[in-house]
Amino acid sequence: MNRLANQTSPYLLQHAHNPVDWFPWGEDALRKARQENKPILVSIGYSACHWCHVMERESFEQEQVAEVMNKHFVCIKVDREERPDVDAVYMDALQAMGTRGGWPLNVFLLPDARPFYGVTYLPPQNWVNLLLSINNAFGQHYQELAESAEGFVKNMLLSESEKYGLSSTSGTYSEDEADTMFEVLRRNFDPQKGGMNRSPKFPMPSIYAFLLRYYDLTQHPEAAAQLELTLDRIALGGIYDHVGGGWARYSVDDEWFIPHFEKMLYDNAQLLSTYAEGYSLFRKPLYAQRIRQTFDWLQREMQGPEGGFYSALDADSEGMEGKYYIWKQAELQEVLGPDFDWFARLYGISEHGNWEDGYNHLHLTAPPEETAQKLGITIPDFDQKYHSALEKLAEVRSGRVRPGLDDKILASWNGLLLKGLTDAYRALGDENIRRAAIGIGDFIRTRMSQEGRLFHSYKEGKATIIAFLEDYAAVTDGYLGLYQITFEEQWLREAQTLCDYALDHFFDPQDEFFYFTDAKGESLIARKKEILDNVIPASNSMMAHTLYKLGLLLERPDYLEVSDKMLSKMRKILLADVQWVTNWAALFCLRAAPTAEIAIVGPEADQCRKELDKYFIPNKVVAGTTTTTSSLPLLTDRTTIQGQTAIYVCFNRTCQLPVTSVEEALQQLKVARSY
Repeated sequence: MNRLANQTSPYLLQHAHNPVDWFPWGEDALRKARQENKPILVSIGYSACHWCHVMERESFEQEQVAEVMNKHFVCIKVDREERPDVDAVYMDALQAMGTRGGWPLNVFLLPDARPFYGVTYLPPQNWVNLLLSINNAFGQHYQELAESAEGFVKNMLLSESEKYGLSSTSGTYSEDEADTMFEVLRRNFDPQKGGMNRSPKFPMPSIYAFLLRYYDLTQHPEAAAQLELTLDRIALGGIYDHVGGGWARYSVDDEWFIPHFEKMLYDNAQLLSTYAEGYSLFRKPLYAQRIRQTFDWLQREMQGPEGGFYSALDADSEGMEGKYYIWKQAELQEVLGPDFDWFARLYGISEHGNWEDGYNHLHLTAPPEETAQKLGITIPDFDQKYHSALEKLAEVRSGRVRPGLDDKILASWNGLLLKGLTDAYRALGDENIRRAAIGIGDFIRTRMSQEGRLFHSYKEGKATIIAFLEDYAAVTDGYLGLYQITFEEQWLREAQTLCDYALDHFFDPQDEFFYFTDAKGESLIARKKEILDNVIPASNSMMAHTLYKLGLLLERPDYLEVSDKMLSKMRKILLADVQWVTNWAALFCLRAAPTAEIAIVGPEADQCRKELDKYFIPNKVVAGTTTTTSSLPLLTDRTTIQGQTAIYVCFNRTCQLPVTSVEEALQQLKVARSY
């Protein structure tokens, strides 16, 4: 057992029995490096990372390799999900070295924590050779390493505005500029298979959020067509778990066929939002089905007893990637019996398999009933038999060895899920989903918050690690969604408290962006800002969205001003290469037209909201009350109409005449915004 045995992170605990003398990140390790004048090896990964497991098995579990590591280095293991700040600093350094980033991330540091070299996965002999070369260079060419490290640190200390040449621009946002962004993005579309024209294929929710809002703004048919194609293929492909629900992290091919089998909470949280908005626009039953199945999977396999949701399921089980999810033909024949023949035709099952080593993975490119019709599969009660077959497979699969579970609970990812559930509830109106959303809100508020600030991680009854900007951004957005499906004002107050804390402790008024780390948090060699969107949107773009919506709901011009300054500074990147800033582009589309401010007052406020939420109206904020005593600006001096619930449709604080039906409100929106 090494020093990781006392940690709570599942990823660190996986390495607690390694012969490597691992330290967790902290002053003990850094002090040892300084005192002994040893280079530091920081190895960063996460529990669901397949190649992290491979490198552990091949190198870190081997006595001969560990002997070299322990003799020449102070070795530190980091869970990137628990310490995204450490990961961001050293990933930035790796990329500055001209190396493609990924995990496991292995970075070599001087004793003062400045990085001078880094790699990702290496096979064991290459790894040992590198360790010996690094040790030799440290002893024989220290000054050269120090000069190299100083250059990487200087690069990291540049502000985002300096690095990308950003400056404040006009606070106006035009449809023409949004058109330019779309035209740049569409060059990278895959018009046959959906998504972007590359392999592997990752679901990219912020791209879909932009396409949804761009279509709302312009009614451009190609935006809707590309979005629908992409959502269809992600819902039907092997990246989706047809048997148990939920999406894997990405597909290794360009067909959405074979996934990298780990399931991450952040993907599924965001895809709930994507499919909820997609369902509101396209009204496809497939999308509603995927939302419900994923919600059921999340509650069944990912929710802890106290109400928070766990982080990830591993890709591997029994030492094999994907084993929990794949099938031999003989096994399917035994389980399905007389239903095997048509099921095998539907899914392309064969003895030699549609994947590796005779295994089959379930994958479609069109809805099952449509595929069956094309293949001439004509059986009575097809839909019932199809779902019955999947249920039989689920029962058999439940007896297999399950993939490893990363059971830490992260505020940021739970905030994303909170938002996803509020969006899913708005689209489907399922009260079970609303109750689950309220449960997550209560968990974060009572277990992961203290005196107006958040903690990042929760495990074994204890909240730890000072929260990062991603936590504040995601949780406040989730609270905003929760208010708008409950009209309980405590959630707005919670969101306001967290936004105020973030402005006080994260915002850089010179650069006009937010730092990733709290001013009260641990100081690293650089204090980073995150402005480029990825699979998870940049924490700064999420904050800009939240400040805009909360500024409208609370009539906080200071929030609106900060959001506006942030967005206007991003214009250069938005117009040049939008694919890296699509969550910013989604906000740009909202700003290119007036945002509807809808107030609902009266005893039927919740029912009116529920009817209104069935429609695709992404550019709106909604406030409501069953009384006439709310102090919220949107509700002040709003009354019922002769005792009937009244709906006020406003733009820029100027309201239409109040109406008493959702149909009339929709007509006002249509006239004012050309919905």
